[in-house]
Amino acid sequence: MNELAFARLSESLPRPDDMKPDAWRRSIAARAFDVARYLLFWGVPTNVGQVTTIRTLEKQIRRLRASEYAEVRELGGEMAQACAAEPDCRWDLEAAAEPLAPTLARHAEPDEHAARSREDLKRWAEQNLPSVAPRGSAPERVDLLRPTDTPADIAATLLYPVTDRPFRELYEIARGWSAAQRAEVMDVALRSRTARDEILAGFRGGLYAYDFVIDIGAYRDLHRHRRCQKFRQAYSGNLGHDTPKLVAECGAEEVYDSAMRRAFDATRRLPAPAAHYLLPFGARSRFLFKMDFAEAEYIARLRSGVKGHFSYREIAWEMKRKMEQTEPELGRLMEATPPWVEDPLRR
Repeated sequence: MNELAFARLSESLPRPDDMKPDAWRRSIAARAFDVARYLLFWGVPTNVGQVTTIRTLEKQIRRLRASEYAEVRELGGEMAQACAAEPDCRWDLEAAAEPLAPTLARHAEPDEHAARSREDLKRWAEQNLPSVAPRGSAPERVDLLRPTDTPADIAATLLYPVTDRPFRELYEIARGWSAAQRAEVMDVALRSRTARDEILAGFRGGLYAYDFVIDIGAYRDLHRHRRCQKFRQAYSGNLGHDTPKLVAECGAEEVYDSAMRRAFDATRRLPAPAAHYLLPFGARSRFLFKMDFAEAEYIARLRSGVKGHFSYREIAWEMKRKMEQTEPELGRLMEATPPWVEDPLRR
């Protein structure tokens, strides 16, 4: 797949006279990998580094230790152990060696409230939500909603991760409920909360709710943005996969589609969450990003640039278009580069 894409790009993007051969080959190879990465599976190892505060680290460890994935729980435990141990790197070698954050290590217990709340909400949704109406057309990749009913917004946000429904559908359902019904959802979510637990993220939000149906690879890039609340539904592969246009251009459709089918077939034979590891980056899933206008403008401007991956470039452009439809006075202020404006040799 990577070789076919590289050959096609080498043919269609000849080296400019002012570009060195090595730089040209690196740019072509990077663009070819932009396509080939769709076939990478979700379980591929990734290096991650971070600079954070102790308070944020404690929240992160508690969240990781309550994950549905065993390796993530183990990672949270290892992080706690590292906080209880002497640091590997010491600036002052003459000072007495001390554990990095022993208090954090003692108190960073698994965030059981988040896990229990999720199970409680999932059970409530299965028992109380109305049947799903048949959906004839494919879902929109980007849907933008500005909720005006705060209790309905919170109820819909709490239910979003434990269902496979669009946020707009959940919001409209919640708006039609009585105040008592919406309060029941919130009470179920908070039933397991203790004095040490913060309010759930579902009670936070922003002015605008972007509901994305996008490939997992694009989500990996977009979820780095911190100034927004992010929620995801369970990975399943039920929403199909994206196919880059270069796949057809380089004659790799049969190879690509066959690989996707085999990957989805394999995931259906395995129980969750083990099955998630085999989902390719090209598999679609549903994600909710809630933010204010400033963050929407920033993401659209940054992620639509010609240096970016074509997948999230298209999403960033759609974010602008949806804002123009929803808030014309603000949408005009968003600067974004259309996806048809390209400079493939620029990274």
